[in-house]
Amino acid sequence: MKSWLFLAAAIIAEVVATSSMKASEGFTRLFPSLVVVIGYGVAFYLLSLTLKTIPVGIAYAIWAGSGIVLIALIGWLVFDQKLDAASVLGMALIVTGVFVINVFSKASVH
Repeated sequence: MKSWLFLAAAIIAEVVATSSMKASEGFTRLFPSLVVVIGYGVAFYLLSLTLKTIPVGIAYAIWAGSGIVLIALIGWLVFDQKLDAASVLGMALIVTGVFVINVFSKASVH
């Protein structure tokens, strides 16, 4: 169970870091740039803890898929970036894939 909490925290740290990268304006703004560096450091550290018990392919698929969807939603909500039907469908497929891995995969540690 602790590994799944580490994975969730790694996803949050990665999403915060990536969102801050947009706000850093090419690393020309100090505070958002620091958040990027610290956020990715925390994300990768927590992901490494996750990999002690969750297979790397499963952990990375969940980490990357969740991050993609959350960043797209933040881009839409915070940065007023548009999402068309194809992008929404693609994200729905990613969420479905993460669900299938978590619920049905025997390779995933439950």
